[in-house]
Amino acid sequence: MNVPVHTDISDGVFTLSLDAPHTGNALDTTMVGAIADALEHASIHPAVHCVLIRSTGAHFCTGGNVKDMARGADLMAGTVVEVQERLRTGLHRITRALRALEVPAVAAVNGSAVGAGFDLALMCDIRIAAQSARFAESFLRLGLVSGIGGAWFLARIVGVAKAMELTLTSEFISADTARELQIVSRIVPDDELDAQCSAVARAIAANPPQALRMAKRLVRESAESGLTASLEIAASMQAILLCGDEHRTTVQQFLENRK
Repeated sequence: MNVPVHTDISDGVFTLSLDAPHTGNALDTTMVGAIADALEHASIHPAVHCVLIRSTGAHFCTGGNVKDMARGADLMAGTVVEVQERLRTGLHRITRALRALEVPAVAAVNGSAVGAGFDLALMCDIRIAAQSARFAESFLRLGLVSGIGGAWFLARIVGVAKAMELTLTSEFISADTARELQIVSRIVPDDELDAQCSAVARAIAANPPQALRMAKRLVRESAESGLTASLEIAASMQAILLCGDEHRTTVQQFLENRK
């Protein structure tokens, strides 16, 4: 049996590679479980300071398997109650794992990121796209809605009105349009995607680990709270860091490197 996900840890980066190119890295039960297991493992591994999600083959992730949908098989099998529970205990494990991840997550998007595959990328903190990448919140094409949390993430990234447009039209957008909408922060040549994303992930992972985790949390919580609450969080975090050994060691190394 082919393993649909491969993982590697190097230089503080946990690389999670979707590896079912024959299905466009579609999210079936096996793929979903493997991704969730990998992310949950990464979240507790002390050597992991950044997660990089990438894929093999022509596409990042094409979402649910349409052939399974047609047969009412795999994730789609059973009654309404059974499918609902399978979503909660399957796909939602991925959502919860990425949302709970204390270290930054980077998505390297090649080819198509469609439906739940698009949503998977949206859950990451940073998205970098190959020039030929394309994106679609395409559930309505199949008479569905996002069952993995895409509506929540998309609206916070592009705003409610644009999220409505992308959802209700199911239109495909290019990497350039995705950058204009701040869905991706960077576009790179197709043949440089892996190298550049790995370099970004390694640069992130090289930061002091406690400060890195707090920086991610501060940005996220500041985006979802008012200024007063953000200042309180910032003061608490900064005080902890200023009084800690990690900060002192980092400052000393900085000064020594300037000599």
